[in-house]
Amino acid sequence: MILETVRLRLRPVTVSDVDALVALDSDPLVMRFVSGGAPTPREVIEGWVLPRAEAERRAHRTGMWAATDRRTDHFRGWFALRTPRHSHRPELELSYRLQREHWGRGLATEAAHALLTMSFRELGAERVFAGTMSANTASRRVMEKIGMRLSAIHLCEDDVVFGSGAGEVEYELLRSHWETTTMSWSSGQRAVRAPLVPAAHGPRHAVAGLTA
Repeated sequence: MILETVRLRLRPVTVSDVDALVALDSDPLVMRFVSGGAPTPREVIEGWVLPRAEAERRAHRTGMWAATDRRTDHFRGWFALRTPRHSHRPELELSYRLQREHWGRGLATEAAHALLTMSFRELGAERVFAGTMSANTASRRVMEKIGMRLSAIHLCEDDVVFGSGAGEVEYELLRSHWETTTMSWSSGQRAVRAPLVPAAHGPRHAVAGLTA
């Protein structure tokens, strides 16, 4: 499924995205809270990341989407929904990664909200969750802006003081809360529920009213 927001187009990743994915994961600031700044090897992206995303797409209609600019089609990052392997609940894990030069523009909030809408409206999820390092305040702010609430704190064995950066936090949004909460944005307008519309290369879901 292809998703469109005000500024982004989200399409399933393909082998044509390998160079962009490698470049994204080669930025030490992008990877700071993922791997301590270490890049992801190309062979891992080609041999594990992409096949896993494709398997998710075929089995669950989830996986990884490349986020591109709607006007220029330039790569901006990726967003993903994953089905937890050891969970029997109808839940999905949300994750995302953006190029550093596009941080702070609300793109992560915009795209993440589109995936939340799809998760609850199209995929039947009862819970969507996301995690990050406790010190990653920017990513935590995105989770809060899309309506997620702090649900768990995981402290590392060598760090018992929450907030020093080594601990992890988990946020969640339950279907019941999503259904009863009006998702408002900086413009003060309610998000518009747009219908599914046909696309030349597969179904496209336009999510309107997202500008945060």
